[in-house]
Amino acid sequence: MSAYTIIVPDGQTLRRLCGTNDINLRLIESRLGAEIFASGNEIAINSENNECIEQFRFVIDRILDEFSENQSNFSDSDIVRSVLAVDKGKAHFGNISIEIPGGIKKIYPYSAAQAKLIEAFKENDVVFAVGPAGSGKTYLAVATALSIVLSKQKSALVLTRPVVEAGESLGYLPGDLEEKINPYIRPLYDAMNAVLPRESVKKLTESGIVEAAPLAYMRGRTISNSIILLDEAQNTSVGQMKMFLTRMGEGSKMFVTGDLTQIDLPKHIPSGLLHATKILKDVPGIYIQELQKQDVVRSETVKRIIQAYEDEERKS
Repeated sequence: MSAYTIIVPDGQTLRRLCGTNDINLRLIESRLGAEIFASGNEIAINSENNECIEQFRFVIDRILDEFSENQSNFSDSDIVRSVLAVDKGKAHFGNISIEIPGGIKKIYPYSAAQAKLIEAFKENDVVFAVGPAGSGKTYLAVATALSIVLSKQKSALVLTRPVVEAGESLGYLPGDLEEKINPYIRPLYDAMNAVLPRESVKKLTESGIVEAAPLAYMRGRTISNSIILLDEAQNTSVGQMKMFLTRMGEGSKMFVTGDLTQIDLPKHIPSGLLHATKILKDVPGIYIQELQKQDVVRSETVKRIIQAYEDEERKS
């Protein structure tokens, strides 16, 4: 039996990777079904199975990537989460990631549903990602879109959100159009800034490769060879959703994200996202991925908040 070895930066990093009494190594062994051993600043696997070696390489690289980006807050639970992404002999998502040219880091899925969503974004013309706050739907959509555009598979990224107004219209808000829509679009820029240097995001925006606009300004356009991303889609009306979906020109892809538990529309206006996911579920080229509270990676507290609201809804 031959060994495949990975050299880690230093002994301290290796000790953190192995865990107390090598508990993390034993977990990796149980997932891959092969002996893992470590010494000095090297970690190795005893296996001749190429798939097993590839999974080992990927999970160690993933742990080292995430540790280097977030050393102060990186914990054993983060390592366990990465290790659980592989499972010998079963469906796994340990070899899926998003790489953005010029990006700050690789982006990895933290659940099987997130992995399916990443694959769906790459393979389908229209993808609906529906799930609770913190489940990664917008973050993964933005990261995948930037990966596709910056690798020159598409020429532009168009970001849009519906403007759900509280008694006032954009026309009465102070400032120019950019200043008016900035509060609505800001979360999408936050997602971009999390995966690209701020200067890169600024250059993409100034050059027009990345464009942000409120949904109302999409009417009448045909957008070709681009990624078109609609966020907070639960706050579209049925008519607005139809208008948006028919903006797709030749060679474009559409990503639609939303949370059906946070609809801010007046009660008499049906959600365009809910309507679309019902009538389009069997249409070829359209993929609908639902995420659940177990896919929430933003915070354990967010998971508990979602659970509390779900429990309250069941009581009422």
